[in-house]
Amino acid sequence: MGRVSQAQAQENRKRVVANASRLFREQGTGVSVADLMKSAGMTQGGFYKQFASKDALVGEAAVHAFAQLEARRAAELEAHDGRRDAARQGMIDHYLSTRHRDNSGDGCPTAALAADMARDAGDAAHDVYIEGVRDFAQWLATDEEDGLARLATMVGALLLARATNGSPLSDEILHAAHAALSDDS
Repeated sequence: MGRVSQAQAQENRKRVVANASRLFREQGTGVSVADLMKSAGMTQGGFYKQFASKDALVGEAAVHAFAQLEARRAAELEAHDGRRDAARQGMIDHYLSTRHRDNSGDGCPTAALAADMARDAGDAAHDVYIEGVRDFAQWLATDEEDGLARLATMVGALLLARATNGSPLSDEILHAAHAALSDDS
């Protein structure tokens, strides 16, 4: 079998990072290298040609996930004609929705990676995570509040709603957090 071109290698790397980003948000960073590569349609042997370690991939996948979150925030601003208060409320509406609760693979890395980042302190992925959380809180900030309480409420509610999914309590948690944050707007 011949060698792949540099362009194909870059495309393969992007595909692995995107798939890893989704799988890590769905299943946590404990997903095996074999499963990661299989999800990208590649063999496990190709992993170490692309990445120095699994930790390096976790860092790149976190960057990818936070870039998707940034794109979502930008889309909210555009959808609300640059009106920050309306965009912020639109983000809260999306974040505390059943659709977001039920689709962790495409969802917020702040909630999805929290437990893994708490266990893996000190690595490059943890630094990416800290910066992503800081940026998200700043985006949620108002003139009166720095955004940390809003973010903590949103993430906590999403985690609890996911953990209680399938019971009426899950929807109640989302509605309660939404009501609390809508009143603060």
